Amino acid sequence: MVETINECLGQDPHEQISAGIAVKAMILNGLGFVSAPLYLFEQFFESKATEHLLGSDVLPQYLNDDRLGRVLDRLYQTGITSVFLAICLEAVKRFDVSCERAHLDATSMSVSGDYVQSTDTGSLAATVPIQVCHGYSRDHRPDLKQFVMNLVCWGDGDIPAFLELADGNQSDKARFAGLLGEFQQQWEFEGVHVADSALYSADNVQQLGSLRWISRVPLTLAQANALIEDIDDSAFRPSQRDGYRIAEVCCTYGDVQQRWIVVESSHRQASDLKQWEKRCAKSTQRKQTELDRLSHQPFACEADAQKAVERFEKTLNYHLITDSNIVKQAHYGHPGRPAKTAPPTSVSYHVQATLTLDPEADALQRRRAGRFILATNVLASPEIPLEEADTDSIHLSTDEILSEYKAQQGTERGFRFLKDPLFFTSSVFLKSPERIMALGMIMGLCLLVYNLGQRQLRNALKVAHETLPNQLGKLTETPTLRWVFQCFMAIHMVSINGQQQIVNLTENHRNILRFLGSASQAYYLLC
Repeated sequence: MVETINECLGQDPHEQISAGIAVKAMILNGLGFVSAPLYLFEQFFESKATEHLLGSDVLPQYLNDDRLGRVLDRLYQTGITSVFLAICLEAVKRFDVSCERAHLDATSMSVSGDYVQSTDTGSLAATVPIQVCHGYSRDHRPDLKQFVMNLVCWGDGDIPAFLELADGNQSDKARFAGLLGEFQQQWEFEGVHVADSALYSADNVQQLGSLRWISRVPLTLAQANALIEDIDDSAFRPSQRDGYRIAEVCCTYGDVQQRWIVVESSHRQASDLKQWEKRCAKSTQRKQTELDRLSHQPFACEADAQKAVERFEKTLNYHLITDSNIVKQAHYGHPGRPAKTAPPTSVSYHVQATLTLDPEADALQRRRAGRFILATNVLASPEIPLEEADTDSIHLSTDEILSEYKAQQGTERGFRFLKDPLFFTSSVFLKSPERIMALGMIMGLCLLVYNLGQRQLRNALKVAHETLPNQLGKLTETPTLRWVFQCFMAIHMVSINGQQQIVNLTENHRNILRFLGSASQAYYLLC
């Protein structure tokens, strides 16, 4: 990575540390999980063996905020996406990452400050600066300005492949199709693109053209809503994934022929039913209060009372009015019981009715519970092969489509990693949108290094048929790299009579390093 960055940005023979070394230092800071922001960067490395980690003659005082700022500026001017792509290409080649499935998602990153947009972007800049502004906040912080990070990860180990920083008010639906087209051109990718429902619209499926994709269908579409409600229960079959049933239908949307996979999740069904019962109880209480208020309201004639009942019925989504009556009530001008022959001074009409839950609406909500729809333009499957399909055509079974969509959580986990309270980018305090964009690339590189290390560790354990203890002491084949980092927190390097030694390195540490390869072992003087 250091060599790639130096090649992209160039090197000045007068600089004390190269841009690549500075970026490596920022990644080490970001992966330290000690809540050490960039403005405390120099202090972070004062207690670290910088020459051992970063190279000979690299001292902590060289890693000051001025140097980091200049490196961030050069990254921006060179082009954030192009530099990140160059690094990802090298990573895929070196670590033999499978590039068959690409997962796209976006998240917002909150910032503190006004961030007035600069009118002078610099003639040497290869990127247009983003607009740091208010927008839909996935962090539930609408009071803060933000920027958006678009990220594509490979399905193999959730390795980042493409990074784009965008305006804080970006519309995912308007951007995703174009972004996948750019990604496909840069990587010459012929596999399957996976994204959430923000990708799915009539315009987007047409714009994607020949690109192969899997997306979730928003249930706001009338066609999808009808399918969820009307599909017969006999159309479902058990999935290979526990707790799921699936049904497949063929349809056309946006003039594009597709396969729609209706998925029913037992776990989500239980959650949806619980939410429905809560929503129904609140609706019942609210509508009963409105009906009680209506029952106490006097009307001048029976027709007015009947119209009020009809207006009230139109507001009901899940309930019915039963035993509805219009009651006539006479009023007399004096207190006490009137004489039988006394004429009333006025007459009013009142509504009497009973509110009940609509059984059809209740059955419909229970039938919808736990269901969602996945769509793909990959028409060939092992169950229904295409007669004229090419020999290299992609085939996806319904279970594979579901598994690929569930793997979308890998990109979401990456965003949670970047937003961890101990991660140095959890709060951004940089002065300009240009440096924020460069820092966003550093965040993506941190995720790249983390996921590559975790993938390498898990693959090595799988090949060796071995396990490591997790936080609870239980053996696992899929430890998190964060837990491994925490295991190594108390290890130090000391120099005695000019001889470097690693202290507190236990047999368990050596065992872990055995699966991380010789490059990691060299840092601990084991090879």
